[in-house]
This record gives sequence, C-alpha cells and structure tokens, in this order.
Amino acid sequence: CSSLAGIMLLEVLLVLGVVIAFFMFSKTEETLPFKDGWWGKGQKPDIEEDRTIRPFKVETTEEELSDLYRRLDQARFTEPLEDSCFHYGINSVYLRKVVSYWKNQFNWKKQVEVLNKYPHFKTKIQGIDVHFVHVKPPRLPEGQSAKPLLMVHGWPGSFYEFYKIIPLLTDPASHGLSDEHVFEVICPSIPGYGFSEAPHKKGFNSESAASVFYELMLRLGFNKFYAQGGDCGWLICTNLAQIAPNDVKGLHLNLALVTKVGVTHLLSVLLGRYFPRLFGFQEEDVRRMFPFLEKGLYRILSESGYAHIQATKPDTAGCGLNDSPVGLAAYILEKFSSWTNLEFQNLEDGGLERKFNLDDLFTNIMIYWVSGCIVSSMRFYKENLQNGIGTQKHEKITVQVPTGIASFPNEIMHTPKAWAQKKYTNIVSFHFMPQGGHFAALEEPELLAKDILQFVGKVEKEQLWKKK
Repeated sequence: CSSLAGIMLLEVLLVLGVVIAFFMFSKTEETLPFKDGWWGKGQKPDIEEDRTIRPFKVETTEEELSDLYRRLDQARFTEPLEDSCFHYGINSVYLRKVVSYWKNQFNWKKQVEVLNKYPHFKTKIQGIDVHFVHVKPPRLPEGQSAKPLLMVHGWPGSFYEFYKIIPLLTDPASHGLSDEHVFEVICPSIPGYGFSEAPHKKGFNSESAASVFYELMLRLGFNKFYAQGGDCGWLICTNLAQIAPNDVKGLHLNLALVTKVGVTHLLSVLLGRYFPRLFGFQEEDVRRMFPFLEKGLYRILSESGYAHIQATKPDTAGCGLNDSPVGLAAYILEKFSSWTNLEFQNLEDGGLERKFNLDDLFTNIMIYWVSGCIVSSMRFYKENLQNGIGTQKHEKITVQVPTGIASFPNEIMHTPKAWAQKKYTNIVSFHFMPQGGHFAALEEPELLAKDILQFVGKVEKEQLWKKK
C-alpha cells in the first residue's frame, strides 16, 4: 500500500509539474472576437452586402447656409460672471466674438474645397455607410512601397484633425522629414460621426467600430497595416490590435489610458512621489502626476462632467446642441481649450487661438453641424461606458502588438510607461513629448509625425511584428 501511495504521489506531482510548467512557459495570447454586427435599419437582408467603394464629395447648399445664418442671428447670449474667464465653461463674451467671425468672415464654401483636396469615399459595412479619406503618396523613393496607416479620431474631433499631418506622412521628404518610410493614410469617420452613417441599433461600441474598420482595411486590400489613434481612436485602435494581432504590424497612440487598476497602481499613487524608482516612474512621470489629488483625481472630476452626461443621457443634451449652432460651438470649443492646456481656463478667450486658427476650429464644428451627428457621436460614450469601467473583455486582456506611445504633457490624464506596459506588453517606443495636448495631430502635427516615423522605423528594422 505504501509503494502504491508513493507511485500515486509521484504521478500527482508529475501532473502538477506539467500544469505549472504550462502556465509558466506557455504564452497565452487571448484575442477579442471580431464583431460581425448589423447596424442598419430593420432586419438584416438575406442578400449579400454591396461591398462597392464609392467616391464621395463634401457638398453644401445655400439652404443649409441660410438656415445656419438665421439661427446665428437669433442666438441668445448670457453675460458671464465677472473675471470668470473659462472656469465656468466657455466665456460668452468671447463666444459672441467668434460667432460673429463664424457668420461674417468664415468661408465654409472655401473650407469645403479644403476638405475635398483629399479623396473621400464611402462603403457599406455591417449595414451602414462608412466614410473615409484615403490619401496615397504623390511619389515614392525607388524600391519603396507605401505602408498603410489607419488613423482614427475621437470626440469632439473628426477626420479633419489629420489634415495637417497627412502630407507629413505621405510626402515626408517635401517637409524636411526622413522618407525612409512613406505611408498611404486612411482616415475614417467613426460611425455616428461626420459623414459616416450612425448606427440604427443599440450597442455600437469601440469593439464594433474596430471590427468595422478592420473590415474596411481588408476591403481596401491591406492584410498588414499600422494603426494610430488618440482619444476614442486610442480605444478603437487598441481593440483592433486585440482583434487582429497578426494583421496590425504596429500600434501608435498619443493617449493610452489604463482602465483596469490593480494594487500596484494604487500603491504607486500613494507612494510613487516618494519612491519613484520602486514603481518604475521617471522624473517626468512624477512632475506630471503629483500631487495626485490635484493633477489626477480633482482634474478628472472637474473635466469629466461631459462624459457622465454622454454616458447616461446623450440624447437629452444632444438635442439642444443639434438645434443650436451657437450651443454646439460653445460645447465643442470649450474642449479644444481645456484639453489643449488646462491653464487656458485662466484666459478670457480660453487660449483657443494660441494653438489653433478659427477656420480650423469652425471647419470641425461645421462637420458636426451639416451632418447633424452630435447626438449620435455622444451616444458612443453610453455604448462604451454604460456597463461600467473594467467590466469588458477588452479591458482584461493585454495587447501584444508592437506599441509606440507619444505622451504629450498637456494631456488631461498622464499614463506612465510603468502603467501602460501592464496593458501594452510590447512597448518599443515611449516618448515624453516636449509640448502639446489632447488634439496632437491638429496642434503639433510635426512632433506627432516624427514620433510615428521613428516608431515605424524601429518596428520595420527589427521586423518586430513577427516577434510579438
């Protein structure tokens, strides 16, 4: 009996050893499932979807402009509190000035020509029309081929955010940048934003958008490509890398939030200021993060009211914005102020014209106005947040795709590399950018372009997508 017990014990130990070795040495790469949804009206038809890619042009009518000007004429303004600057939101003294510019000096017809200088297209995917800009390089160095790059915007931005960075990526040599790598750039409008059709059914979240854009890239013939995003584009591109890790060669982000928080994160918040090396923090991390109550918790609370509204009752707030161009402008412009630099709240004009020009700001606003997309764009928050933070599968699995992060100093929330690498396990490039905020592609296109170029250079040189 004792020898039999000994043999059984050895067998148990052997099985345990195999199990432990499996978990220690096997590399589990859990992926997200591709979401093959139907977001069109009514029931999904039995016939196969039309996969045609159709040219599209931004157009406007005199009726649209007449209606806009009538509404601008009838706007009611509320006097701001004395010395309130942008601390209560947009300052209506400044708002009155820029609305006058909008009506009397802004030339929408000219901006429509600017929008149409790049080729636009639409194609039906999962029941809805998806709009995208597709820009190929004007020339290629001998022996080179263009690398496809998907660039995804966020809220309250649009595909227009990328208009200043596109030429730096498709024709870098003409702009004083290295042409070792040249891109053809695809900038889609998230469904429900801009000129992409809004989903007609509940549940269209970041995973849905990632699946739609994956299908778009495959339809364009790109089996291997790079993805880049900030704001909502960060989450969509992250999900895309989780859905198709073998097809996304590299993921570049200018925002990389961590939504799954563990004990290490909490300890680093409490003690990281005093023992930075213990938690992998650099001096710049400490400068940007601490004191944490002021630069972390209070900042999030003071700047996230819009997200709470949009994650709970988007249609209620959105109806007013869709009916009032001045209300829409106030809501969007305030974000372009505080998210570019929180210190701009201390200025009566919100510092808006320090980093942007009014034509660019109103072109973005007009994309929301003429498409009537503000409500559907706000719904995207509810679809992503209604089940709570940290509850979705994509938040619980890591990203193995080679990742580059450009960390801009005026982003609302700083994510140190030590936090990011728990989610993105293959960070090959992490840089503290010298200046800039949330809308990096529009505000600092050259800085962002250089970071994308050096990141892709690293991935290509070492063929990192094959080693993930």
